Amino acid sequence: MGGTFDPPHIGHLMMAEEVRRHLRLGEVIFIPAGEPWVKASQKVSPAAERLEMVKLAVVGRPYFSVSDTEVRRPGPSYTWETLDELHRSYPGDELYFILGWDNLTALPKWHKPERIIAAACLAAAPRVGSPRPDLKALEAAVPGIGQRTVILTEPEIDVSATAIRQRVELGQPIDHLVPPGVAEYISARGLYRRKVGNSNI
Repeated sequence: MGGTFDPPHIGHLMMAEEVRRHLRLGEVIFIPAGEPWVKASQKVSPAAERLEMVKLAVVGRPYFSVSDTEVRRPGPSYTWETLDELHRSYPGDELYFILGWDNLTALPKWHKPERIIAAACLAAAPRVGSPRPDLKALEAAVPGIGQRTVILTEPEIDVSATAIRQRVELGQPIDHLVPPGVAEYISARGLYRRKVGNSNI
């Protein structure tokens, strides 16, 4: 399961757990993007901080692990390269790439989508406000994607990292939206707070 994870939140964990349960996966690997090319025009927290937050988010969850493969790899983070690397690390294992309905719909615009579906099946979970993906339209753009995709109908995620960052900036609580370790890290590091001069407030 890849993502910017800025920050990781309970929606990410709910999605991963539901896919793991539904598909009976042995493990879910969270992979924070080093340089998320789809957000090149946006401000993103340093990769090291996002990686540390993901590690804190999965504490106590034995079926979840974290990989720093995209953080270590220089340049933009492309999913197809990550999946190729995972195949080398887990030879013989069947891989699933977990993503939201919104990202599945956008997949034809990603870098080498044909390499992505060749390397892994796709497991797409719903997000509030995102319509169910049109597999027929996706098939026309990326031949073969229909046979490589599992569309889940739950859980419907209504949590966004953008909203969490906004709440922190406004001084509002986020304890109900992120795991405890992540909330503590954000507070201790002063992440997402409005900067005034050389200090955070």
